[in-house]
Amino acid sequence: MPKPTRTAGLLHACIVFAALAACNTSPPPRPAAALPAVDPAIARRYAAIHDDKHPVPGVDPAVLEPRNVRQLVDFPTSEEPGTIVVDPEARFLYLVQEGGKALRYGVGVGKEGLEFKGTASVNHKAQWPRWTPTRDMIKREPERYERWAGGMEGGTDNPLGARALYLFKNGKDTLYRIHGTNEPDTIGQAVSSGCIRMMNQDVIDLYRRVPNGSKVVVL
Repeated sequence: MPKPTRTAGLLHACIVFAALAACNTSPPPRPAAALPAVDPAIARRYAAIHDDKHPVPGVDPAVLEPRNVRQLVDFPTSEEPGTIVVDPEARFLYLVQEGGKALRYGVGVGKEGLEFKGTASVNHKAQWPRWTPTRDMIKREPERYERWAGGMEGGTDNPLGARALYLFKNGKDTLYRIHGTNEPDTIGQAVSSGCIRMMNQDVIDLYRRVPNGSKVVVL
């Protein structure tokens, strides 16, 4: 029997390699897509907070959309400085400043038909507020809310987050709040049961700036 030539050996090796390659139908893994760069100053603004009553987790840079981060913007308005103006359609909350400016915060708003509209005032504020779902919330989604009918103590898992501003109209509680959230990826969406939700770092900032009695206008 003739000895196999080197060429025949190479041909055999190529056939075996091709057969093995044909068995692997999965494409080679692609390198992970790079996340968009976040300005270091913005990243620090939304970093974890460890010196509060409860720890506040940092916001993942992947969910920090530039339009939603706290920033000073032009905002010509007839409202007095210190007024809070909420634009649910644009998903922004403005704290009116002097000189036609405002601090703008990205917010999450109520689902259609559940949101508050009109003028109210901040009756009182709370740090790490206790949360109790309303009767309507329990009626709409009993499997989700009924177990909390007696209330939930403030904390990292509480849906009101680190701070809350309670909105009253004509001396009566509207049951609507401006509050923090432990779901920062919902900012910019209409997902709540009517309240205005903010990233915890933003609601802490707003809480420091807004006294009781401040006017709130929800467009």
